[in-house]
Amino acid sequence: MKSTTLITLLSSAAIMLSAITLQAKPRHKYFKTTDPEFFKTDIARQVGARILIYQRCTGGWPKNTDLVSPMTQKEVSKVLSEKSRTDDSTIDNFATTMEMRFLAQLNHANPDPRYRRAIMAGLDFLLSGQYDNGGWPQFWPDPKGYQIHITYNDDAMYNTLSLFQDIISAQAPYSDIVDEEMMEKLQKSVDKAVEIILATQIKVDGEPTVWCQQHDRDTYAPAKARAYELPSYTSLESANLLKFLMSLPNPDDRVKKAVHGGMKWLDRNKITGMRYDRPRDKDGKAYDARLVQDPQAAPLWARYYDLEECLPFFCDRDGIPRRSLDEIGFERRTGYGWYDNRPAEVYDIYNQWADRHDPDNKLTLENRES
Repeated sequence: MKSTTLITLLSSAAIMLSAITLQAKPRHKYFKTTDPEFFKTDIARQVGARILIYQRCTGGWPKNTDLVSPMTQKEVSKVLSEKSRTDDSTIDNFATTMEMRFLAQLNHANPDPRYRRAIMAGLDFLLSGQYDNGGWPQFWPDPKGYQIHITYNDDAMYNTLSLFQDIISAQAPYSDIVDEEMMEKLQKSVDKAVEIILATQIKVDGEPTVWCQQHDRDTYAPAKARAYELPSYTSLESANLLKFLMSLPNPDDRVKKAVHGGMKWLDRNKITGMRYDRPRDKDGKAYDARLVQDPQAAPLWARYYDLEECLPFFCDRDGIPRRSLDEIGFERRTGYGWYDNRPAEVYDIYNQWADRHDPDNKLTLENRES
């Protein structure tokens, strides 16, 4: 972004967000709305201005930034001084794709060349990070340690591919963003990603199951990330990878087999009659986490299942897997999501997908509430 443009942004009231209108709002509230009327408001434009300032020279964005609360002039200057950083642009924790989606909505309601330039720079950044094999690391262009792995963790790749698919669909608010050349690049990128997703799906006796949170970029084997994120079968990210495969308009036999195999694994490893209880204090902070018996509870899945026995495990920052949630310390027990119910969301999607694309091999899955 040119310096003159930055000066204009700095002098704009859009940067100094109104504390009265914004401070009481949840941090990500505005990034979850799809209401077209909201993007015509001053608040939306103010958030958009913040997004433009936080965009790095890479074209990407750092994660866990507050794009809503008011900024002082000193804070703005600090963010601008870090614009040349190349070590914190990421697709982790919804970063980059979240900002680009907001800007697309904003541009649709208030066409502005600054928004489109930022989106195009973001697309160039996303495309530049894709490995030749089709995967993405967590950070680039300067990843460190486990950041180089092919990253499904926290839906990093899924969010990227979903954005690409939405742009390719050419539906609002993406209908006037990219040209034909970029559209072709995005489609090629999606096609490459399909290949690596199929290649990294964990096979047992030749049969496809699900995925790990991250896979080695060279061997494709399940890989370790943080100390408590060990090589494993993982339910949360796998559910969305299956959803992505089921979104493909013309699935081939490999995709069909991958989807059937993944759904079979999820159904076989669901947990029934138990509830994941995470009581919170008045500030919304969890002060405990436990699994309790509840015959009426909907099915759950553990976040991790070990690769040897396919049993749930839990891990503290010491990197030692344990069988019970009660065996790990308070900080990790309450500060991480050890169970989830996302896989339940793909049952109906699977039934419709199988009826349409492969009824002869459709699985008869147990009722998800059983």
